Amino acid sequence: MVLAINPQNPQDRLINQVVEKLKQGGVIAYPTDTTYGIGCDIFNKKGVKNIFQIKKRDLRKPFSFICADLSDVSNYAQVSNFAFKIMKRHLPGPYTFVLEATRIVPDSLVTKQKTVGIRIPENPIALSIVRALGHPLVTTSANISGEDVYHDPLDIEEHLGRMLDLVIDGGILRGDPSTVISLIGDRVEVLREGAGDLSWIHQL
Repeated sequence: MVLAINPQNPQDRLINQVVEKLKQGGVIAYPTDTTYGIGCDIFNKKGVKNIFQIKKRDLRKPFSFICADLSDVSNYAQVSNFAFKIMKRHLPGPYTFVLEATRIVPDSLVTKQKTVGIRIPENPIALSIVRALGHPLVTTSANISGEDVYHDPLDIEEHLGRMLDLVIDGGILRGDPSTVISLIGDRVEVLREGAGDLSWIHQL
């Protein structure tokens, strides 16, 4: 099922429909500020398990997740003053920041090193969903691991729709994946270059 939502002013009624699907353990495709993501409520074990199966992804490679805002991040990650300043300057934006996880994060989303990847994308639809849900949303690109990412929600519906509960149409997105930056130990380390400017790192 494809659900068209206004990308600038998401309709509350439609966002609530999405949230109901998520609360039932549903897996959705949704737009971010880079590419389309596949996600579910991070606390729904069934949903998280289904995403691993859809992606055909190694269980030892956990997914990142989307928080509503910086105050929400501190519930799920250890945020030092240094990390907070960096994130405040660059979020919302096309970055995934890697931090030490708190105990509240489900084990399936924590690495062996006890870290998590957290995003706050500059996308009204994604942020509206997370706020209405009250929990972070799993985020991983809309594709099978190792294959091309789908940019058009109609392509997502065609190729992955039978495995998803809902595909949100927020327009065609042709962005690169997010840039992944570790802030562990108050050191800035680029783990993956993608969307987003990196010139600020050289000015630290």
